[in-house]
Amino acid sequence: MRRGGGELETEVADRAAPVILEHADKLPQDGTLVVVSHGGTIRTAIGRLLGLEPHHWEGLGGLSNCSWSVLGQGARGWRLLEHNAGSLPEPVLGDDT
Repeated sequence: MRRGGGELETEVADRAAPVILEHADKLPQDGTLVVVSHGGTIRTAIGRLLGLEPHHWEGLGGLSNCSWSVLGQGARGWRLLEHNAGSLPEPVLGDDT
């Protein structure tokens, strides 16, 4: 459904996901790609990259301000490793502190 004359979610995903894939393909081994955008764009692109049907994208939930999601390559394609994360993990301290 078009809201206020804007793009459909599928149109946003059609535009965003290929750009992400293009840049991901250029990464060196073990490289990291950071994508910054609006939460709705990120959610639809994640849904497309995961191969979810558009009617399931809402199940991913929104992305809060200043939060992130992490995707990684699995044996059968992209995997969602974290979603809507909002703080960095605590450092692990060894016995030699």
